[in-house]
Amino acid sequence: MKKCVMNVLFAVIWFVSWTGSALAADINLSAALGLKDVVTELSSEFEKKNRGTAFQRNFAASGALAKQIANGAPCDVYLSANVEWMNYLKEKMLVDAKTVSNFAFSQLVFVGKSSLHLKTLQDVVTLERIAIGSPKSVPAGQYAMEAIKSAKIDRQLENKLVMAKDVRECLMYAERGEVDGAFVYRTDAALAKHAKILFIVPQNYYPRVTFLMALTPSGSRKAEAAAFYRFLQSDEAKKVLIRYGFTVS
Repeated sequence: MKKCVMNVLFAVIWFVSWTGSALAADINLSAALGLKDVVTELSSEFEKKNRGTAFQRNFAASGALAKQIANGAPCDVYLSANVEWMNYLKEKMLVDAKTVSNFAFSQLVFVGKSSLHLKTLQDVVTLERIAIGSPKSVPAGQYAMEAIKSAKIDRQLENKLVMAKDVRECLMYAERGEVDGAFVYRTDAALAKHAKILFIVPQNYYPRVTFLMALTPSGSRKAEAAAFYRFLQSDEAKKVLIRYGFTVS
């Protein structure tokens, strides 16, 4: 009799724990590393307002995230730092094309030691080591490489570029003094404690830094993910983006 009661008790405990976890709605969120701080705040705020909803956050270079999704990694909401990787997933029908939209905008800047007195992109050729995100997967690196080529200094920098896995690693190299300077987003540069913005890369040298967002097919079918997507378009979310230094139009 005692054994029977214990079995029933264990069954009740298991059922309650299982239903509790089943009721919790997880949103798989993959976002470009340059959005880490602002998206963490926005998703945390959404969790507070929607009890029972939890995020599985994944931050990395946009290209790395896109390839993860293409290889089957779970994702409901994808935020990219450029059009190319969003189009990559759209062509594979791994994002809902109807939901692809602009999320925020930023600028490319060059950061380095405060003792440096660089004023133009052409001045970068005087340096020895320059960090840049790997253009193969890091949009910040792609923007930077386009600017370097437009300024016609690519040959002069050919053996001076230090490839980083993402934009935050570029900033870290500059912060530690492991390089003379680095190309990063203005919004990332705001996080620096030791490096400073030496100049803003002229916009005519590269396409505008555009962060995009979209729901994946699984996200489109998930009410909580769709609600979060709408929240990212709200005036409340835009105020947070502006506070972090992004522009929204």
